[in-house]
Amino acid sequence: MTKHRTPYAVALAFVALIASSIAAGAAPTRATAPDAGTSARQPSGSAQEYVVAFTGSSDAAVATVTKAGGQVVSVNEGMHLALVETKSSSFASKVSGATGVRGVIRNHAVGETRPGMAHRYAANRPNVEEEHAAGKAAGSAKASRGRGVEPLANLQWDMQMIGATPTGAWKKATGKGVDVAIIDTGIDASHPDIAPNFDSRRSRNFTMDIPGPADLLNDGPCEVPTCIDPANVDDGGHGTHVAGTVGAARNGLGIAGVAPDVKLINLRAGQDSGFFFLYETVAALTEAGNLHVDVVNMSFFTDPWLYNCASRDDYISGEVSDAQIAEQALIRQLVLEAVKYASDRGVTLVGAAGNEHANMALPTRADLETSPDFPALPDGTPVNLTPRVVKKSCLDLPNEAPQVIGVSSVGPSTTKADYSNYGLGDVEVSAPGGWFRDFFGTPQHRTNQNLILSSYPLHVAIEEGLADENGNPTDDSSVKSCNSRGVCGFYHYLQGTSMASPHAAGVAALIIDRFGHHTRGGGRALSPTTVQRIMERTATDHACPAGGVEDYTDEGRDPSFNAVCDGTTAENGLYGEGIVSAVNAVR
Repeated sequence: MTKHRTPYAVALAFVALIASSIAAGAAPTRATAPDAGTSARQPSGSAQEYVVAFTGSSDAAVATVTKAGGQVVSVNEGMHLALVETKSSSFASKVSGATGVRGVIRNHAVGETRPGMAHRYAANRPNVEEEHAAGKAAGSAKASRGRGVEPLANLQWDMQMIGATPTGAWKKATGKGVDVAIIDTGIDASHPDIAPNFDSRRSRNFTMDIPGPADLLNDGPCEVPTCIDPANVDDGGHGTHVAGTVGAARNGLGIAGVAPDVKLINLRAGQDSGFFFLYETVAALTEAGNLHVDVVNMSFFTDPWLYNCASRDDYISGEVSDAQIAEQALIRQLVLEAVKYASDRGVTLVGAAGNEHANMALPTRADLETSPDFPALPDGTPVNLTPRVVKKSCLDLPNEAPQVIGVSSVGPSTTKADYSNYGLGDVEVSAPGGWFRDFFGTPQHRTNQNLILSSYPLHVAIEEGLADENGNPTDDSSVKSCNSRGVCGFYHYLQGTSMASPHAAGVAALIIDRFGHHTRGGGRALSPTTVQRIMERTATDHACPAGGVEDYTDEGRDPSFNAVCDGTTAENGLYGEGIVSAVNAVR
């Protein structure tokens, strides 16, 4: 899922932002345009971003950073963190021993590339060989008919599976008065199925584009002079797809989401390239807590480590430096604190289980070609991936934080998708996430209709070759829907636990609508523990396969994909407490 753009250098961010942020104790942000005359940070091959965790006042932290040769870009007062840029190769060593500093780690390079790094979400689509083998060609979709039924509802097997329909859950709840924040690559608020439910006032963008070739680590050219996109933009596509699954509006166009009357809030922490760096992730979680959002969806892991260990004792095999252990330990601590910060403020957190087809309940877990997934050296020199086997105590974050509802993925047959992670005690529930290889031995095998159809930014679709210059789909991986007024929306098929998680987040919103208490301003609220209890209790039980192993070799997978199903029909490693049910949840 690569994009093709021409890189160019532009100004990045502005130091003046920090003064007001510190003085007011405001939410961390880099999304405000500077006043004329302020000095700007410039992209440089030697510039690095660091996250400094401090224990004292922010003023003292700024003084310490400045003395060590750093420039503070933003401060997260709630979590006592500072985002710093520096060209000094000795910055980290100088700051780490300073009074009032509990840790310092690199956030990411500024404008550096890592040769050969694929787009994070490339796996959400069938690969080229699979598409060709299936003989895909451009096609059109027939519209649904019926009162209150959206035109593309007949393509939404996922909504039919969980009962998120006019004759199902929506008779009792639609998400009205409930806020769902999407921590992702952004939300395209101009999409006609997103616009009616988009909350522009509370949306934030905590990221800054990294200029460079878009098919590597970087995000392509910056679309605005500051490299900080407005909070209503998604140049990656992933976040808009997730948002549509949660809350696309019922407006006689395209699709409807699980909870079609929710308010969608963009708390962007993901780069265009699909990477989620530490400071941005913690900032988004902190803001979710500050805003007292009802539900947050998180379909990502925090870069650069797939699993974050606390010490060398957590390593079974593989090389690791002292600096890398310290980095993982601090990431672990900060993300866990940020998740708790949000949960303590009433936020129900939902996360994707991951696409490594791993049994997360085993005593050990392998990380063979993922970590670290961006340059780790101060001069930007790429590092080689180091295969490692680590203990279960090394966490995939934020999904494995104790307050997060972990979601595995099923295909339209209700079978666990081959790519989905699983594990008894690690996955709370399962949900539709799509599975291209489902229905082996039937005409439906290896068809895009086995995937999840949701909203997609048209400009991204055109850049990726999914649509022509007129906005028409180039093959049957996408669908265009227009209403009688000539307003059109673009929709695309994807698969992954990224697609499963927003179904559970939407069900959480329905639960809060149905059973929550009224709040000032006409909203609804319900404690995260109550939401999770209702979701798990009302999920549709799914038994383990006969023999206790889900075998994927018929679907063309090697035996490493085969999944041992531990547990009972009521709760097991593949499906958790069962497949989420919107209709059961609101009864």
